[in-house]
Amino acid sequence: MIKSNNKTELAQWVVEMATSYGASEVAVTISNSSSVDIEVRQNKVETIQESTQNGLSLQLYCNHKYSSHSTNNLTKSELQKFIQNAVDATKYLTADVYRRLPNPKYYPLDMNEDLKINDDSYAQVLPQQRVAIAKAIEEEALLQSDSILSVTSGYSDSRTEMVRVHSNGFVGEKCGTSFWAGAQVTVKDGDSRPEGSFWGGHRFFQQLPPLAHLAQGAVTSALRKVGQSKLPSGKYDMLVENKVVPRLVSMLFSAMSARALQQKSSFLDGKLNQLIASPLLTIVDNPLLPSGFGSRLFDGEGLKTQKRTMIENGVLKQYYIDNYYGAKLGMTPNGGSASNIEFQLGNSTQDEMIKMVQNGILVTAFNGGNANATTGDFSFGVSGFLIQNGVLIKPIHEMNTSGQALQLWERLVQVGNNPYPYASALSPSMLFEGVDFSGV
Repeated sequence: MIKSNNKTELAQWVVEMATSYGASEVAVTISNSSSVDIEVRQNKVETIQESTQNGLSLQLYCNHKYSSHSTNNLTKSELQKFIQNAVDATKYLTADVYRRLPNPKYYPLDMNEDLKINDDSYAQVLPQQRVAIAKAIEEEALLQSDSILSVTSGYSDSRTEMVRVHSNGFVGEKCGTSFWAGAQVTVKDGDSRPEGSFWGGHRFFQQLPPLAHLAQGAVTSALRKVGQSKLPSGKYDMLVENKVVPRLVSMLFSAMSARALQQKSSFLDGKLNQLIASPLLTIVDNPLLPSGFGSRLFDGEGLKTQKRTMIENGVLKQYYIDNYYGAKLGMTPNGGSASNIEFQLGNSTQDEMIKMVQNGILVTAFNGGNANATTGDFSFGVSGFLIQNGVLIKPIHEMNTSGQALQLWERLVQVGNNPYPYASALSPSMLFEGVDFSGV
C-alpha cells in the first residue's frame, strides 16, 4: 500500500498538474484497499481470496464543464498523460453553472477526532487465525441439529485507506477496517432444502461476535423455514424483524435526497416540517458514532459531517442535500447520503412484541420487489411467520406486502428496544397494524 502521506503528496501533484492543463477546479481521491475472504465446508478450506487494489479518481471542472475519470496506474509518467487527456476531453462538454466544488466553509476544520474505525493490528491477523474462525463456526453449527445437510462457514476482513484533495483547500484522510464471520446452513424439509445465514462483524478483530452466537444464528435462520407455506390474502399486523427494517426505511431515504427533490421524483417533496409518519418514528443520522460502520468525519464530497435528526416524532426535519443538487435547489449542502442511522427505541423486546399481536405476520426477510420514490408505492416479497394470539404458529413464504410508504409509516404502533448491531442502520424491530398481504 502507498503510505497516507505519500498518497496526499501524489493527490496534490495531480491537482497541480490538472490545473496547469487548464482545469479550473479539481478533486482527487486516491485509495488503497486489501481484503481476505475464506470459505470452509466439511472442515476443508474451499476458497481463499486475497486482493489488493489501488485506484485514483479524478473529478474535473473546466469553467463548469464537469467530468470524472479513474485509473489504477499511479505512476507519474502515466498519470501525466491520463490527466492531460482527461482535461482536454472535458473542455468539449457542455457547461453547467451548478458544477463546482463545495464552498470551503462547509469543509471540516478538525480532522483529529478518532472515530475508532481502524484496527492498527490488522496486518498482524494471521492466515491460520482466519481459517480457524471459519472452521470453528462450521463445527459449532453442525452440533446444533441433526437436520443439517450442509454448512458453509466463512470469514472476511478488509482495510481501506484513502485521501481526498480539492484544489480549493480540502485535504482529508480516512482509514478503516472491518472483520466479519458467519455461515450459511441448509437443512432437511421433505423434498425442499431451506437455507439460512447469519453474519456478524466489527471494526476490530478482537471484538468479533462470539462464534457460537454466529453459528446458532445461521442454524436458527434455516430451521425456522421448515414447513413454510402461504397464507390467505388479507390485512395482517406486520412485525418486522430488526435486521430487515432498513428495507422499509430506504423508501423514505430515497425520497429524502436532493436529487429526487430536484427531479420531482420524491413523494416527500414539500413535506419538510410536516408529519410523515407515526410519532413513534425518530431517526438520527450519526456519522460520529464510535466504531460505526458508517462513521466518517467528511462525506464523499469533503463536506463536514455532523449528527443530525432527520425525522423527529414523525416529523420530517431534514433532507439529504449534496453539493450539486443542493445548488440547483438553492439549498445548503449537508451531506447527500446516510451514515450511521439510530432510532428512538421503545421498551419492548421482539418476543414481547410478538405477544401483543393477535393476527399478524413476523417478517424476517424481504425478498425482492420494488418501491417508487415518486409515488411511495411499494411491493415486496416476504417470508417469516404467522402470529396468532401472541404465538408464532408456522413459517410462511412466497407472499407479498404492498401499499404506500406514507400510509405504512402512519401505521407504526410499536418500536422495539433491540437495535441490530451488525450494520450501519441500528434498527429495532417495528410493529405496523393493518398491512395488506397477498398469498393464496
